[in-house]
This record gives sequence, C-alpha cells and structure tokens, in this order.
Amino acid sequence: MQARLQRLLLEVATTDTHAIFDTQGWRSKCLHCKTPVGLTPDGTPWPGTTLEHIVPRSWFKRPAARVLTRAFVSPDDLRNLALACARCNHGKGRRIDVAGPANARALDVVVALLAARAARWRTVAESR
Repeated sequence: MQARLQRLLLEVATTDTHAIFDTQGWRSKCLHCKTPVGLTPDGTPWPGTTLEHIVPRSWFKRPAARVLTRAFVSPDDLRNLALACARCNHGKGRRIDVAGPANARALDVVVALLAARAARWRTVAESR
C-alpha cells in the first residue's frame, strides 16, 4: 500500500468525529450508508474500506463545479475526503461522478455528502 494513501486515510480518520481509535486501529462508519469501516493503526484499510473524494477529482477543472471546489486547496483537502465502504464509493463513482457537476441530481448528492462530512468534522486538536 502506498504510504501517501495510508497517511491520507489516517488524517481522514483523525478528523472524523465518528472515528474511534482503539488497540485495533480506527473504527468508523461509511459516510454514505453507515456500514462499519476502519483502518489498522498504521493506516491500512480494512477490507472494503476506501478513501472517498466527495467532490470527485475529475470535477475540479470543470466550471460547473467551481462553487464546490473553490474552498479546497486540492482534491485531497481533508474536508473533501471521507472513509467510505467500497460498495458506496464505487457506486457513486459509476453514477454520480460520471454524471458530472452539470447534472442537478449529482450536484445534490455531492452537496449532501459535503454537509455530512462537515457535520462529522473534528479538528486535529480535538482528536488528541
């Protein structure tokens, strides 16, 4: 597993109020469906746990998504990342991400997921 991906996964868990650290690592819930997801202490995802880019990377260059992306430094901004189960993440990728930001339904789903992530936001200082 790439060290960069493991680092991002750990940073996402650290900033998620639903994520709990114990001797097994980080336990949390999928941003979409609330299925249990998690990471080992070194950041290796449990089987079925993925890194979700809420606003898809492919949307960052599209003018229709500018209202969503202007708050982020990059697609890997922690406010744009969440832990998700593979089923939800891949399903979103096949339907919502592909539809693009000009699609009203796709835009609504992404806005709702951003709101869910914001509601689960924890500063790093709070996690210690």
